[in-house]
Amino acid sequence: MRFLAIFLSKLFVLFFIIGNSIAFADNSVTVPVLVYHVLNPTIPSSMTITPERFESQIKWLKDNGYTVIPLKQLVGYLQGKNVTLPAKPIVITADDGWKSDYTYMYPIARKYNIPITLFIYPGTISEGKNALTWDQLKELMKTGLFDVQSHTFSHPNFKQAKKHMSPETYERFVHKELFDSKKVLEDKLGVHIDYLAWPFGIYDNYLEQQAAKAGYAMSFTIDYRHASRIYRPMAQPRYMIVDSQSMPTFVAIVKGKAQGSIDKRALASNK
Repeated sequence: MRFLAIFLSKLFVLFFIIGNSIAFADNSVTVPVLVYHVLNPTIPSSMTITPERFESQIKWLKDNGYTVIPLKQLVGYLQGKNVTLPAKPIVITADDGWKSDYTYMYPIARKYNIPITLFIYPGTISEGKNALTWDQLKELMKTGLFDVQSHTFSHPNFKQAKKHMSPETYERFVHKELFDSKKVLEDKLGVHIDYLAWPFGIYDNYLEQQAAKAGYAMSFTIDYRHASRIYRPMAQPRYMIVDSQSMPTFVAIVKGKAQGSIDKRALASNK
């Protein structure tokens, strides 16, 4: 009996060590989240990329063993859920709600059968000259390839807005941007909005707290690092991809060799 007790005790310690090793290894997994804006074949700008360049990047990912996974799958992993990721996962997102998502991105997504999350600010949908319409958004969602999430209501620069508003006015402004965007998208599209992308990558502790109160499970910024469990839920990083980046730069980003220094604001805290 004493021998059995010692054996079971050692077995428990062994399983504890193995379990913690697995957890550590799992926590070390990082995933690149790419964000695109406008796909434009003729008019260059700091935010555009040609459809040809976009397709060449998607083809490179496919040819080199990367699997484009839905954002929801990544979020489940980052939240510590029992989610299995493929060997080389990557997430594709597109911000704002430009018409080019429908005209150029959709055919490429369909050709390569990849999921894409569109972060939308509803204030421009069916209003802006080059913006998507509500009907186009619904059509994209029906394909099963596109997921829609929030990019605030009107895409504000929170840093500038805060400088020119009283604390009370700014508080109401933030509430509208975070809460109203979520509600409008849910009402118009009949889906549950769970994630948020910060306009211009601007966020702070107050905004993170308000996003959580608004019911967002996770928020994404632009911090040029792979998403990881070490970052706070409301400050997960993404890489902005534009046409001026060469293919070697794109490859370096995907492989995690173009990451900047760690931003302490985004680090997870146990306090």
